[in-house]
Amino acid sequence: MNSTPTLLNRILIAVLGLTLLAVGALLMLLAAVPAVASWWHAWSAGAWSRVNEAFNATRFPGRTESWLWILVALALLVLIGLMVAWVAQQGKGRANLLAMEYDPGDVPGDVRIGGGVAEQALKHALANRPDLAGATVATYDVKGTPALKVRLLPRQGVAPHLLADEVYALVAALETVVGKNIPVLIHIGAGARTRFSRAERVR
Repeated sequence: MNSTPTLLNRILIAVLGLTLLAVGALLMLLAAVPAVASWWHAWSAGAWSRVNEAFNATRFPGRTESWLWILVALALLVLIGLMVAWVAQQGKGRANLLAMEYDPGDVPGDVRIGGGVAEQALKHALANRPDLAGATVATYDVKGTPALKVRLLPRQGVAPHLLADEVYALVAALETVVGKNIPVLIHIGAGARTRFSRAERVR
C-alpha cells in the first residue's frame, strides 16, 4: 500500500549480496590457492601502475594535483545524493490522519480523527487472542484517501476466512463510531512465529 520501491530494493540487495559473495570467494582463493595469489599480486601491481600514470598525466599545469580528483569528488556527491533519495523513498505512504470533516456548528472548524485512534482500537481488539500469533495495524494514504492495513499472523489450524470476517466486523464497528467508510486491506500471512508457536489451551 505504500510507495516503497520493493523491486529496486530487491535488485540492490541481490547485487550487494552477489558482490559480497564474489569478494568472499576471492579472499578464500587468495588465502588457499597460491596460483590465484600470484595472479592477484601481478594484476594489482599493474592496475595500480596504470592508475598512477592516469593521475600523473592529468595534473594541473604547474601543480602536482590531478583534475581526476574533481571527478572522483563529483562521483561521490552523486552517489551520496542517490543514497539519500533511495532512503527517502523507504516507507512512504504512511499517514497520520484517518478522517476529517468540517463542522459548521456553534464553533465552526475541522474535526480530525488521527490514524492512531483506529490503529490502537483495532490492536486492542485483536490483542491477547489465542488464534493470533501477531497483529499490526497501520494507516496509509492511498491516492489521497486514508486507508488501513491490518496484517494478521494466525496460528496453525485457524481458518483465514473466519478470521477475516471477524476483522471485517471490527472495522464495521469502527466505521460506525467514526461515521465514515474506511478502505481496509486485510493481509493474512504466515511465518516462523505461526509455525513454531502454540496457542494457549484451557486445561
